[in-house]
Amino acid sequence: MAGERLTRQDRRQIAAGLRDGLTYAAIGRGIGRPTSTVTREVMRNGGPGGYRVDQAHRAGTRNVRSRKTTPPAPPPRGAGLGGRDPRVVHGVAAHSTELFVQTGLPRMMARVLSALLTTDSGSLTSADLVRRLRVSPASVSKAVGYLEAREIIKRERDPHRRAERYVVDEDMWFQAIMASARIDIQIADACETGARRLGATTPAGTRLENMSQFLRRVSEDLTRSAQHWRQVYATHAPARTGDESAVELGD
Repeated sequence: MAGERLTRQDRRQIAAGLRDGLTYAAIGRGIGRPTSTVTREVMRNGGPGGYRVDQAHRAGTRNVRSRKTTPPAPPPRGAGLGGRDPRVVHGVAAHSTELFVQTGLPRMMARVLSALLTTDSGSLTSADLVRRLRVSPASVSKAVGYLEAREIIKRERDPHRRAERYVVDEDMWFQAIMASARIDIQIADACETGARRLGATTPAGTRLENMSQFLRRVSEDLTRSAQHWRQVYATHAPARTGDESAVELGD
């Protein structure tokens, strides 16, 4: 079936999957299509919140007829971020969102994070995010609060406008790794205490002691590695480019 046109029934299943909160990969498996096919279909037709079967099917039929009679036109200049085609940016952001959701990040938070990561500036205002994601200001506010509390993004005052910008912290992955390592150390400490209380020579005590040592050693190694590579890549970090808020995208 891969490579064939989507049928109306395929599109009905896509819409049902979106309503049920399924990932694009899960929807693709259900209709026997690649994840990329589902992603493009949804992004071209209103995004997850605006996908409509009849409209998408009419658009798909028109696109097929157009491709048969006219050569594809190049994307308009300036249509994408930094001159990129918005469809490319959509695809990258959508794929990143799905991966973040699979790690346990709530979808709205994942969408905001992906939007920030796929801008050259790495920063957007609340109004930018509302336009880009086509969601309410309240949804953006909740998402950025969640990400800010976990030190994944931070706020900066926009020098050109009376507004705050939300910025992807250059250390976001480092901070995430360090936070995970701190939790693992706490678990290791608890396991060590439990081993002493249960008796280090008992099967349960031995199990807890081994777990404690494993988590402690892995966390220490991971922390040293993260600190080393953070220093290496900090010296090669690209400079932030200008404001990209004029480009409106939906995810």
